[in-house]
Amino acid sequence: MTKKQKLLIVDDQFGIRILLNEIFEKEGYQTFQAANGANALQIVEKEKPGLVILDMKIPGMDGLEILKRIKKDNKEIKVIIMTAYGELDMIKEAVDYGAITHFAKPFDIDEVIEAVKKELPLE
Repeated sequence: MTKKQKLLIVDDQFGIRILLNEIFEKEGYQTFQAANGANALQIVEKEKPGLVILDMKIPGMDGLEILKRIKKDNKEIKVIIMTAYGELDMIKEAVDYGAITHFAKPFDIDEVIEAVKKELPLE
């Protein structure tokens, strides 16, 4: 039995987490969800996902801080960021900290699927 690729979805919006979770489970990924930064970092530490889909606007610890903390100890984990806010400075800073790409909300789900499959191919 082949080991499934692990994918973490971090978004404070329940509907987006569920949508992405269902889509990527059907695609064949082992998915995890987090609604906040603390939970996301716990999952990263325990599960070591290959890729994180990370919303930038999360109450408490924002996406940029979560990204910095993920990359500090887990440089190999790939991170795709999402934002509903076209804040170019934040996107640039996220890329500087190691995000591989970004999507604006509302996103084209086919583009997100394609990006995830490219960066975390199923075996």
